[in-house]
Amino acid sequence: MPERIATLAPFKNKTFRTIWIASLASNFGGLIQAVGAAWMMTSITSSQDMVALVQASTALPIMLFSLIAGALADNFNRRSLMLAAQGFMLVVSITLTVFAYLGLLTPWLLLLFTFLIGCGVALNNPSWQASVGDIVSREMLPQAVTLNSIGFNMTRSVGPAIGGAIVAAAGAAAAFAVNAASYVALMFALLRWKPERRDDSLPRETLLRALSAGLGYVSMSPTILNVLCRGLLFGLAASAILALLPIVARDLVVGGPLTYGVMLGAFGVGAIGGAMANARLREVLSSEAIVRLSFVGFAASSAVIALSGNTALTALVLLIPGACWVLALSLFNTTVQLSAPRWVVGRALSFYQTATFGGIAVGSWVWGVAAETFGVSVSLSLASLAMLVGAAAGLRSPLPQFADVDLSPLNRFNEPMLRLDLQPRSGPIVLQIDYEIGEADIPEFLMLMSRRRRVRIRDGARQWALMRDLEHPDIWTESYHTATWADYVRHNRRRLQIDAEIWDAIRKLHKGEEGPRVHRMIERQTIPPKSDIFHKHHVDLH
Repeated sequence: MPERIATLAPFKNKTFRTIWIASLASNFGGLIQAVGAAWMMTSITSSQDMVALVQASTALPIMLFSLIAGALADNFNRRSLMLAAQGFMLVVSITLTVFAYLGLLTPWLLLLFTFLIGCGVALNNPSWQASVGDIVSREMLPQAVTLNSIGFNMTRSVGPAIGGAIVAAAGAAAAFAVNAASYVALMFALLRWKPERRDDSLPRETLLRALSAGLGYVSMSPTILNVLCRGLLFGLAASAILALLPIVARDLVVGGPLTYGVMLGAFGVGAIGGAMANARLREVLSSEAIVRLSFVGFAASSAVIALSGNTALTALVLLIPGACWVLALSLFNTTVQLSAPRWVVGRALSFYQTATFGGIAVGSWVWGVAAETFGVSVSLSLASLAMLVGAAAGLRSPLPQFADVDLSPLNRFNEPMLRLDLQPRSGPIVLQIDYEIGEADIPEFLMLMSRRRRVRIRDGARQWALMRDLEHPDIWTESYHTATWADYVRHNRRRLQIDAEIWDAIRKLHKGEEGPRVHRMIERQTIPPKSDIFHKHHVDLH
C-alpha cells in the first residue's frame, strides 16, 4: 500500500505556499464582494429571480469563456495570464466601488459588474489550476487541490460574516472596496514567481486548433467525460442552496445581511471540515461513493432548509452541504488533472469548469424562477429531488478510482530528415503505415488498432482509417491526416508512456524483417483552379 501523503505536504514547496497565502487575501475579498452584491440586489429590487441571478452572473462567464481560457493556458505563459486576469478584476472592482458609492447601480448594471468579475475568474482559473501540477509533484496533486479548497473555505467561513458586518455598518460600496484591495497581494506573489520556461520549437497552435485538440482529447477520455456529466448534474442541482440563500436569510428566517453572512460562514466551516476529511474518506470510500454521498447530503440539507424557519438550525444544517461541496468538486478536479497530460491539462480543466459552472449558472436561474413562481421553500424541495437524481446517475456510470498511470511523454519520436523543404505550416500531411500481419494474429491486431485509433484521434489525428490490401491480404495500412507538418510533429510528441504497450504489441505482430513502413506525404492538388478551366478552355454549349 503506498505511503499516505499528509494533507499539508505541499506547503513544503515555497512557491505553492506563497501563492496559496496570497490567494487567501484574494478569496477573502471576493467573498466580501459576493455578500455585498447579493445583499445590494435585495435592497434595489424585490425580484427573487434577480437575486438568484447574482450567482448566475458570476458563474455564466466561467461557463462561456473557460474553454478559451484553457486553450490560452496551454499555449501561453500561465503566470502572465493570471496577472492579466487579476489586473482586469482590480479595475472592474474599483469601478464597481465608485458606482456603488455614487448610488448609480441598477439591478442590471450590478449584474454586468459581477459578470465582468466572473470573466476575470474564467481567465484566471484554468491557468492557476494547471499551474498547480507544474508547481507540485504528481503524488502531491490531490493534497494541493485539497489545500486550495481549504484556503478558499477558510475565508468562506469568516469572510461572509465579516462581509455582512461591513455591508451592515458601511454599505455595499465598502465591501466592493475591500475586494479591490485584495487583488494586490496575489499580483505581488505572481510577480515574484519565476516558472520554468517551456521550450518548444513549434509555433503556437491557433485558438481554434487548440480548442479542437482539447475537444479531441476530452472526447476520447471516458473518465473525463464521466466527470463532465457528473459535474454538470452537481452544479445544476447544488446551486439552489447558495443561489437562494439571500432569500432564505431575508424571508424564511427574517434576518439581515449579517444573518446571510453567518449562514455563508457556516457553509464555509462545513467546507473546511470536508476538506480536512477528504484524504481519510478517499482511503475508506470509493470515488463514486464520495460523489453519491455529496449529492445525498445536499438533498437532505436542502429539504431541511426549505422547512426551517430557525436561524440556528439553518446555519447548523449548512455545515453539511459545505462539506459535500468540497468533497465533490475537489474530487472532480483531481480526477481531471490526473487523467490529462500536461500539454492539455488546462483545456481539460476548462471543459470541466464549463460543465460544472454551466450547471451552476443554469441552475441558479432555474431555482430563482421557481422561487419567484412557487416560493423559496418549494424551489428548495424541488432541488432536493434533483440532487437525488444526480446521485442515482452513478448507478449506470460510476466514477472510477484515481488511476495510477504514467502520463509523461513517451519521447520516442525523432523528427525525420526530409528531402523537401517544408515549413511548419506546410500541409495537409498524410501518414500511411504498412503492417504485415499473419492470418492468426488478425483478431488481436484489430483489437490493438481499435485502441490505437482512440490514441491517434485523442492526440490530434484526423480522418483515421485502416485498410487491407486486396491483392496482398497480409498487408494492412493505417492512414491518418494532420493539417500541417507542425501538427504532425506535435501529434507524435503527445504520445504518452501509457501508450507504449499498444505500440510495442502492434510492432511485435508485424512479420516483416524491418519495422512497419511509414509513408509521410503532403497533399498537392493536380486539378487546375476553376478560373483556368472555364476561362482558358471555355466551351460554348449554346
